Amino acid sequence: MKKLLKTVAIAAALTTIVTGCNKAAGSKEAKDDKTVVTLYSTVTNEADKVTLQKVVEKFEKENPDIDIKENYPADGYEGMLRVKMAANDMPDLFDTHGWAINRYGEYVEDLKNMDWVKDLDPALDQILKDETGKVYAYPLNQAKDGLTYNASLLKEYGIEPPTTFDEFMAALETIKKKGKGEVTPLWFAGSDKSAFGQYFDQFATPLLITANKNFQKELLDGTFDWSNYTYLPEKLKEMHDKKLLNEDVLTAQNHQMVDLMAQNKIGFIVGGGMLGPSVEELNPKVKLGVVPMPVIYEGDKPSWIGGERHTLAVWKDSKVKKEAKKFIEFISQPEMVKEIAEGTSLPAGLTNTESKNYYSEYYEKYKDVKVEPYFDRVYLPSGMWDPMGGTGQELLSGKMSPEQVSKKMAEEYKRLLEQKK
Repeated sequence: MKKLLKTVAIAAALTTIVTGCNKAAGSKEAKDDKTVVTLYSTVTNEADKVTLQKVVEKFEKENPDIDIKENYPADGYEGMLRVKMAANDMPDLFDTHGWAINRYGEYVEDLKNMDWVKDLDPALDQILKDETGKVYAYPLNQAKDGLTYNASLLKEYGIEPPTTFDEFMAALETIKKKGKGEVTPLWFAGSDKSAFGQYFDQFATPLLITANKNFQKELLDGTFDWSNYTYLPEKLKEMHDKKLLNEDVLTAQNHQMVDLMAQNKIGFIVGGGMLGPSVEELNPKVKLGVVPMPVIYEGDKPSWIGGERHTLAVWKDSKVKKEAKKFIEFISQPEMVKEIAEGTSLPAGLTNTESKNYYSEYYEKYKDVKVEPYFDRVYLPSGMWDPMGGTGQELLSGKMSPEQVSKKMAEEYKRLLEQKK
């Protein structure tokens, strides 16, 4: 136990050094006597970061006695927050990144009495509220993930956006043929295991949840037979073997995605809904589109995969809860809600305004399509995201077969469920 506490203490110290935060949460800065409010966000996209920074600047201009200290740890976010939870030393405002209730629930202030709650999009109720009415976080925006595609390229090649997995595979084959080696049908930034995690997570819903024969009960009670998951690694391997993925799939990095899409060298990306504005900035002639997740079984209907994208929760033990809530009140004003939604190219989390963004025509076209929550957030124990993505890397490197992927997932699923008991 002493060794564990020592490790946590060292990690906490390193976290402080890495983030460059030398001011305590809720402290008064001696120089100008401002109240410091720390804010941690999972935002990584540059356009999204700029949007949030501009909103912070506007708030600080109206409230010169408050200083919002932002932190964007990127891939280090989850690790940092785990350390902070262990030390019960959370940021004053922090992103719950899909785990508002299940992971961060005991650390967050109940926001149900704030004015904006009446305008919360009902689609987010199951993500941000519980049966008692407690509201766990404020939604900066909400996700509607599907497949992002090069609409200009598909039009040129005569391809209709796919509604079934078979149509998706056929579209990839057509892009390979007509692209003559210049266009990657389906591109992954596979140096980051989460790229494969996104594939498995989004396609798990049509495979296991929305089909007529679904496994919701078995996944939740721990009796799920993971051989039913093997279809997804089989299809990923098939795509790889048929050269429908980028040759550098295991070394490609996220920052390459925008450039390649702007050069008309990518057909599809799983997720990737925030790409549009960045691609347009580089090459206005390339237009992107989004389509809900294709179905795998006959009789099923396409669905969006989503819920919260970025949020802000208030730490229940913060010394500056009043100031933290004041910031949330500020960003819940209709003009701010609109600015954030349009700046991040995602639907707003509140219904008190209308916003237009890069993908508005697609969200309008598919407005009646149901939004299903992210598979891992509902049906898997915390910690499964890592093996979900890691097995994708192992599969494409030849170290695992599709059956071994399912076996590994079953082992991790069982292990993590046991940890919860």
